[in-house]
Amino acid sequence: MKKVLLTLALFLGVVMAAEAQLPSVTLKSIDGKTVRTDTLSNGGKPFIIDFFATWCKPCNRELSAIAEVYDEWQEETGVKVIAVSIDQAQNINKVKPLVDNHGWPYEVLLDPNSDFKRALGAQMIPYTIIVDGKGNIVYKHNGYTDGAEEELIKKVRELVK
Repeated sequence: MKKVLLTLALFLGVVMAAEAQLPSVTLKSIDGKTVRTDTLSNGGKPFIIDFFATWCKPCNRELSAIAEVYDEWQEETGVKVIAVSIDQAQNINKVKPLVDNHGWPYEVLLDPNSDFKRALGAQMIPYTIIVDGKGNIVYKHNGYTDGAEEELIKKVRELVK
Protein backbone atom coordinates (compact mmCIF):
# COMPACT_ATOMS: atom_id res chain seq x y z
CA MET A 1 0.00 0.00 0.00
CA LYS A 2 2.83 2.42 0.87
CA LYS A 3 4.42 1.73 -2.51
CA VAL A 4 1.16 2.54 -4.30
CA LEU A 5 0.73 5.77 -2.36
CA LEU A 6 4.33 6.77 -2.96
CA THR A 7 3.99 6.04 -6.69
CA LEU A 8 0.73 8.02 -6.81
CA ALA A 9 2.32 10.93 -4.95
CA LEU A 10 5.30 10.97 -7.33
CA PHE A 11 2.98 10.80 -10.35
CA LEU A 12 0.85 13.68 -9.06
CA GLY A 13 3.97 15.69 -8.31
CA VAL A 14 5.22 15.22 -11.87
CA VAL A 15 1.80 16.07 -13.34
CA MET A 16 1.44 19.17 -11.15
CA ALA A 17 4.97 20.32 -12.01
CA ALA A 18 4.25 19.78 -15.70
CA GLU A 19 1.20 22.02 -15.47
CA ALA A 20 3.37 24.86 -14.24
CA GLN A 21 5.65 24.69 -17.28
CA LEU A 22 5.19 26.51 -20.56
CA PRO A 23 3.26 24.50 -23.15
CA SER A 24 4.99 23.55 -26.40
CA VAL A 25 3.62 25.63 -29.28
CA THR A 26 5.54 26.61 -32.40
CA LEU A 27 5.37 30.33 -33.21
CA LYS A 28 7.25 32.75 -35.44
CA SER A 29 9.21 35.71 -34.17
CA ILE A 30 8.52 39.13 -35.65
CA ASP A 31 11.56 38.62 -37.89
CA GLY A 32 10.39 35.21 -39.16
CA LYS A 33 12.36 32.79 -36.98
CA THR A 34 10.63 29.67 -35.68
CA VAL A 35 10.38 29.54 -31.87
CA ARG A 36 9.11 26.72 -29.66
CA THR A 37 7.47 28.22 -26.60
CA ASP A 38 8.61 25.47 -24.23
CA THR A 39 12.21 26.51 -24.94
CA LEU A 40 11.74 30.17 -23.99
CA SER A 41 14.18 31.17 -21.27
CA ASN A 42 16.25 33.99 -19.88
CA GLY A 43 19.50 32.34 -18.83
CA GLY A 44 18.17 31.25 -15.44
CA LYS A 45 16.53 34.61 -14.71
CA PRO A 46 12.79 35.36 -14.68
CA PHE A 47 10.94 36.57 -17.74
CA ILE A 48 7.56 38.06 -18.49
CA ILE A 49 5.30 36.97 -21.33
CA ASP A 50 2.74 39.60 -22.26
CA PHE A 51 -0.04 38.81 -24.76
CA PHE A 52 -1.27 41.76 -26.80
CA ALA A 53 -2.92 42.78 -30.07
CA THR A 54 -2.46 45.88 -32.20
CA TRP A 55 -6.12 46.84 -31.64
CA CYS A 56 -6.02 46.37 -27.83
CA LYS A 57 -5.58 49.78 -26.18
CA PRO A 58 -4.96 48.44 -22.62
CA CYS A 59 -2.34 46.05 -24.04
CA ASN A 60 -0.53 48.87 -25.78
CA ARG A 61 -0.66 51.04 -22.63
CA GLU A 62 0.80 48.20 -20.57
CA LEU A 63 3.66 47.48 -22.97
CA SER A 64 4.43 51.20 -23.26
CA ALA A 65 4.40 51.63 -19.46
CA ILE A 66 6.82 48.71 -19.09
CA ALA A 67 9.03 50.11 -21.87
CA GLU A 68 9.47 53.31 -19.83
CA VAL A 69 11.06 51.39 -16.93
CA TYR A 70 12.39 48.36 -18.80
CA ASP A 71 16.06 49.38 -18.74
CA GLU A 72 15.88 49.86 -14.96
CA TRP A 73 14.09 46.52 -14.52
CA GLN A 74 16.72 44.73 -16.59
CA GLU A 75 19.59 46.37 -14.75
CA GLU A 76 18.10 45.54 -11.35
CA THR A 77 16.75 42.02 -11.97
CA GLY A 78 17.86 40.85 -15.42
CA VAL A 79 14.21 40.26 -16.35
CA LYS A 80 13.27 39.97 -20.02
CA VAL A 81 9.88 40.72 -21.60
CA ILE A 82 8.52 38.66 -24.47
CA ALA A 83 5.50 40.25 -26.14
CA VAL A 84 3.19 37.83 -27.95
CA SER A 85 0.83 39.26 -30.55
CA ILE A 86 -2.46 37.44 -31.07
CA ASP A 87 -3.31 39.47 -34.16
CA GLN A 88 -4.87 37.23 -36.78
CA ALA A 89 -3.02 36.46 -40.02
CA GLN A 90 -4.69 39.26 -41.99
CA ASN A 91 -3.44 41.83 -39.43
CA ILE A 92 0.01 40.36 -38.76
CA ASN A 93 1.59 43.00 -41.03
CA LYS A 94 0.48 45.70 -38.53
CA VAL A 95 2.49 44.25 -35.63
CA LYS A 96 6.04 45.28 -36.61
CA PRO A 97 5.06 48.90 -37.46
CA LEU A 98 3.26 49.18 -34.08
CA VAL A 99 6.26 47.76 -32.19
CA ASP A 100 8.66 50.02 -34.10
CA ASN A 101 6.43 53.08 -33.66
CA HIS A 102 6.33 52.57 -29.88
CA GLY A 103 10.01 51.68 -29.72
CA TRP A 104 9.26 48.55 -27.69
CA PRO A 105 12.57 46.78 -26.99
CA TYR A 106 10.99 43.35 -26.50
CA GLU A 107 11.35 40.04 -28.24
CA VAL A 108 8.06 39.79 -30.17
CA LEU A 109 6.38 36.53 -31.13
CA LEU A 110 3.33 36.03 -33.36
CA ASP A 111 0.45 33.78 -32.27
CA PRO A 112 -2.06 34.39 -35.11
CA ASN A 113 -4.26 31.40 -34.22
CA SER A 114 -4.02 32.06 -30.45
CA ASP A 115 -2.63 28.53 -29.97
CA PHE A 116 -0.16 29.60 -27.26
CA LYS A 117 -2.72 31.84 -25.58
CA ARG A 118 -5.27 29.02 -25.56
CA ALA A 119 -2.70 26.47 -24.32
CA LEU A 120 -2.09 28.72 -21.31
CA GLY A 121 -5.84 29.01 -20.64
CA ALA A 122 -5.92 32.76 -21.25
CA GLN A 123 -9.38 34.13 -21.92
CA MET A 124 -8.72 37.82 -22.51
CA ILE A 125 -5.86 40.20 -23.19
CA PRO A 126 -3.74 41.73 -21.98
CA TYR A 127 -2.71 38.48 -20.33
CA THR A 128 0.61 38.51 -18.54
CA ILE A 129 2.58 35.70 -16.96
CA ILE A 130 5.87 35.57 -15.11
CA VAL A 131 8.13 32.56 -15.57
CA ASP A 132 10.85 31.94 -13.01
CA GLY A 133 14.45 31.06 -13.86
CA LYS A 134 13.60 27.33 -13.80
CA GLY A 135 10.81 27.66 -16.38
CA ASN A 136 7.88 27.53 -13.94
CA ILE A 137 4.90 29.80 -14.41
CA VAL A 138 4.67 31.60 -11.08
CA TYR A 139 2.25 34.46 -11.77
CA LYS A 140 -0.68 35.15 -14.10
CA HIS A 141 -2.67 38.34 -14.58
CA ASN A 142 -5.54 39.44 -16.83
CA GLY A 143 -6.22 43.02 -17.87
CA TYR A 144 -4.35 46.22 -17.24
CA THR A 145 -4.88 49.31 -15.15
CA ASP A 146 -2.40 52.16 -14.94
CA GLY A 147 0.37 51.28 -12.49
CA ALA A 148 -0.22 47.49 -12.66
CA GLU A 149 3.33 47.08 -13.96
CA GLU A 150 4.51 47.79 -10.41
CA GLU A 151 2.96 44.48 -9.32
CA LEU A 152 4.93 42.73 -12.07
CA ILE A 153 8.29 44.07 -10.98
CA LYS A 154 7.44 43.38 -7.34
CA LYS A 155 6.87 39.69 -8.20
CA VAL A 156 10.08 39.59 -10.27
CA ARG A 157 12.06 41.11 -7.39
CA GLU A 158 10.75 38.36 -5.09
CA LEU A 159 12.13 35.76 -7.53
CA VAL A 160 15.64 37.21 -7.71
CA LYS A 161 16.21 37.73 -3.97
